[in-house]
Amino acid sequence: MSAIAMDIARMVDMLPESDQQFAREFVKKLVLAWDPDFTKVTPEEAAQMQEAETSGFIPEDEIDWDDLSQYQ
Repeated sequence: MSAIAMDIARMVDMLPESDQQFAREFVKKLVLAWDPDFTKVTPEEAAQMQEAETSGFIPEDEIDWDDLSQYQ
């Protein structure tokens, strides 16, 4: 979690429960406005995806399950 997110969480934690609920709903609306389908990624997630794509990973549908020796 980023330092900003942790700082926000600490501040929200100081609020009374009813205000915490309000803050949660407000943040939820902000996130949904930014990405209503939850398809955008953060820069950190994009870097992780790029690393995974270039790591030599082989998609399951491309594996020759009858001859696994070529993947060793």
